[in-house]
Amino acid sequence: MHPILFDSSIYISALRTGEDAALTLRRLAADAPVWLSSVVLEELYAGVSPRARHAVERLERDFRRAKRILVPNLSDWTQTGKVLARLAAKYDYEQIGRGRLTNDALIAMSAGRSGITVITANARDFRKLAEFGSFQWQVNNPQST
Repeated sequence: MHPILFDSSIYISALRTGEDAALTLRRLAADAPVWLSSVVLEELYAGVSPRARHAVERLERDFRRAKRILVPNLSDWTQTGKVLARLAAKYDYEQIGRGRLTNDALIAMSAGRSGITVITANARDFRKLAEFGSFQWQVNNPQST
């Protein structure tokens, strides 16, 4: 089975459902090996409420134990810069919000390098990134499952 990685949008939606987020994510993953991006982890810690912090800490612990945390390397960073420059030339910086896309581009480039499919609820940004970078992605919304 092809490995997958959930974007922050999937974790956030799962945490907001009120049911067990881990159960929701397991359902989405089916039997695929799941990875956690260090970029996603940073986004989750930055935006988590004090009440939900333990869920993010548990995610970090579980993925660290499984040795399935994907960390962008130098190539991912440089590829991200190139993709963002090409994207900005086509869509204009003001329209695209280059800074906002940096994390998504890092997630996409590191996943692409590793042969991991990104699962996201953010089709708009990943569709634009896919025009300029090579990675697999698909849209899913945990609230609709």
